Amino acid sequence: MNSGSALRLLIVEDNHSLVANLFEYFEARGYILDAAPDGLTGLHLAITNDYDAIVLDWMLPRMAGPEVASKLRLEARKQTPIIMLTARDELADKLGGFRAGADDYLTKPFDLPELEVRIEALRNRCAGERSISRELVVEDLRLDLGTLEVERAGKLLKLYPACRRLLETLMRASPAVVPRERLEAALWGDDPPDADLLRSHMYELRRAIDSPFEAKLLHTVPKEGYRLGKANAE
Repeated sequence: MNSGSALRLLIVEDNHSLVANLFEYFEARGYILDAAPDGLTGLHLAITNDYDAIVLDWMLPRMAGPEVASKLRLEARKQTPIIMLTARDELADKLGGFRAGADDYLTKPFDLPELEVRIEALRNRCAGERSISRELVVEDLRLDLGTLEVERAGKLLKLYPACRRLLETLMRASPAVVPRERLEAALWGDDPPDADLLRSHMYELRRAIDSPFEAKLLHTVPKEGYRLGKANAE
């Protein structure tokens, strides 16, 4: 059951039966819902309204889900949390969804209570990120929590939301080692996926913040986790 003020959700899905089930389930729990049957309409609603979360299908008429997410992030500069729904369960597909701008990923078929838990956890995490500090700096790497821009040595870097959340966790702890379990919790709460998606996300993060630069900041600590900072930090 949703507690506190009602959450406002946007459902972008062309399966009418699934939309009806989502409305029946979430409205009974006090949520306020809007729906769009295609990607273009969903993008318009997401840009012109403020939602607590967006549930976004992958395969949509007029504009596919990943393109909607990408345009919402890069062109409209909206940071509304996005959970992508799809029958695609390959690792490459999941990474593609995250790269496009999704914050979480749920494969069909799914249980409605699980979707509800993921929505509330994601909304709470994102709200917490915005309410703590406004800027984090480690060496020449900077994360602005207001604009969500990441810069290193004055160069603007492109990170999709999952990598940005990992980066924030590492920056807050720097130069201490962050265990894998804590990084997984930053992305998925108490329900990490079976596949080793964390390793793939860390690879993408390292490629974004370290590959173009001589000094490496992201370090793997065998059997412990990851650390952000100078290579010779204690």
